Amino acid sequence: MNRRAVLLAMLAAAAPRPALADQIYDTSAGPLRLETVAEGLARPWSLAFLPGGQMLVSERPGNLRVVSADGKVSAPVAGLAAIEAEGQGGLLDIALDPGFADNRLVYLSFTEPREDGNGTSVMRGRLAEDLRRLDDVRVIFRQQPGATGGHHFGSRLVFDRSGALFVTTGDRNLRDAVQRPDTHIGKILRIMPDGSVPPDNPKPAGWLPEIWSIGHRNVQSAALHPGTGALWTVEHGAKGGDELNRPEGMEQPVHYWDPSIAPSGMVFYTGSRYPGWQGNLFIGALVQTHLARVVMTDGKVTGEERLFDGVARIRDVRQGPDGFLYLLTDEKAPDGRILRIVPG
Repeated sequence: MNRRAVLLAMLAAAAPRPALADQIYDTSAGPLRLETVAEGLARPWSLAFLPGGQMLVSERPGNLRVVSADGKVSAPVAGLAAIEAEGQGGLLDIALDPGFADNRLVYLSFTEPREDGNGTSVMRGRLAEDLRRLDDVRVIFRQQPGATGGHHFGSRLVFDRSGALFVTTGDRNLRDAVQRPDTHIGKILRIMPDGSVPPDNPKPAGWLPEIWSIGHRNVQSAALHPGTGALWTVEHGAKGGDELNRPEGMEQPVHYWDPSIAPSGMVFYTGSRYPGWQGNLFIGALVQTHLARVVMTDGKVTGEERLFDGVARIRDVRQGPDGFLYLLTDEKAPDGRILRIVPG
């Protein structure tokens, strides 16, 4: 490269990038932009909307925060169980109890330190009225066995229409264990809100009673279909082959991505803010740094659109009570943000 080309490249790299709010993206729903709702977060992992207009946000290093409607980030919520933030582990998903308005119960998946290493667990606690602490915290599920290392913990939490709770886990790099029905490694589990086993779980001989589906690598995306109520998931593939699944026992993937997009977070969109997008599936991409819009027709994938290419590692995507989609960017403090997709 000659000196002039080098100089031009240096000037381009040094030039200030347009502010995020000033960037307009052409999409199938028309021009859209990304509006920063909150910033200053550390590796935000999951988001839940509270009835009062605030948001609960988990940070993988181990903190649970409350974000006000105008974007102010609280001090860490007190009272959480012990969390081991190692590698991909830490504080992970959030789910509000279906009866949260009355019981204020919050469920959190996390990496728990164990005598035999660590593992994915689920804690339940009651969010205080002042939003500053969780009370009556107890662990209602522990992935068995524990393992050493900091990879492949899962984990998403989804309540089904009966009130049972799906818990996704990862393979912890123990590939032979994912097909073994006597472990929680590489499984999707289904438990009751108190940690007990639902009476209508599958019960093949030799399966642990919490198991709903076996043979998974690392499921970090899960959502209920708004029409059928069925659970859909996306899991990370090995060097490609990320899979979109309807996990019921062992089924072939509905769709896959190769090369890998590194999927994390997903939602079926049911709002009316974006023309033509109702019923579509939205999935965050970590490696390829975009939001994937997947068109579903009669349970099959019939189209896909890459949105906001290169903007950030998208850790989670949620639909807000206002009908807009919200994104979490997987960035270290203080660069982690909550973004809202709004008309351009």
